[in-house]
Amino acid sequence: MAPSPPDSEPQLTGFGSAGRSMRTRMRSPDKPWSGAGGTQLYDPAAVTAAVTRGVCRWLEDSGFITLREFKLGTGRRADVVGLNAEGTLVMVEVKSTSGDYRSDTKWLEYVPYCDAFSFAVPPEFPWQILPSDCGVVIADAHSAAIVRHATPRKLHASRRKALTLRFALAAGQRLSTLVDPRF
Repeated sequence: MAPSPPDSEPQLTGFGSAGRSMRTRMRSPDKPWSGAGGTQLYDPAAVTAAVTRGVCRWLEDSGFITLREFKLGTGRRADVVGLNAEGTLVMVEVKSTSGDYRSDTKWLEYVPYCDAFSFAVPPEFPWQILPSDCGVVIADAHSAAIVRHATPRKLHASRRKALTLRFALAAGQRLSTLVDPRF
């Protein structure tokens, strides 16, 4: 899908029949970036949490299992990683402000570790500033929509195996901690 011109509203995809109500839901007063009576409040941590939640829900609805704060072998932590039944690994970097994006270049280190890399941003983010070879997803706390598809990349088989194993171990460890936190 070609990106929308900068002055136009992005074409939101990925919602099925719910797509028509996405703009309304994203601007409702119960979101962390809107205050009561239309007053604009901005809590970057709350926006990041909301966007992360929406992206995870969207990926899970698309057939991926997700992990947040996934630690790579390099020691870096990707915001969201999704793995589907075909073994496809996607990574999503969440950015709440343009300043957050401009001050952080760690995401460049994530690209070689996935089949597709995207940024997830809130509705008011100027998504046109993001690199054209990366996907762009607009998200709120409830779901997300693709504005620009990620450029597909093919992981080497040995890296895919290592990442899949790391994903499984991290998921198992997190589940085990929920069942028995071992104070």
